[in-house]
Amino acid sequence: MKRTKQEAINFAVFRLPALSVNEGVARAAVAAFCAQMAPTATELSDIKCAVSEAVTNCVVHAYRERAGHFTVTVLLFPDRRVRIAVRDRGCGIPDVKKAREPLFTTDAAGERSGMGFTVMESFMDKLTVRSVPGRGTLVVMEKQFGGGAKRT
Repeated sequence: MKRTKQEAINFAVFRLPALSVNEGVARAAVAAFCAQMAPTATELSDIKCAVSEAVTNCVVHAYRERAGHFTVTVLLFPDRRVRIAVRDRGCGIPDVKKAREPLFTTDAAGERSGMGFTVMESFMDKLTVRSVPGRGTLVVMEKQFGGGAKRT
């Protein structure tokens, strides 16, 4: 089911420069905003980890040749579900299916594990990745507070 801002009981949108220091800012802001839904400590920790991975992907991969930014949108729904979208306008991902494979990385130096999408997927109930080379990437993650079936 496609959820919209109009259905949300509350939402937040913020934009930050794609700098490594802002990974912590985004993680903390999303966690603070989600706190109004009274999540468990584990649920909040899961969300923080997934947001960290999504933002780190923007910082490390999206803007190789230029400065850029990322936008985070958080929607809270009456059924105690949160949807978090992280968008960049960077280089994009040529093959999303391949990029979602565990251990796949474009990091020739070998400093990255290639587990970012796998980690996001393990901590959230649903993960969607859309990307257009040269135009950017959108990562959308959902989690049901209070448990719920995991959807892929």
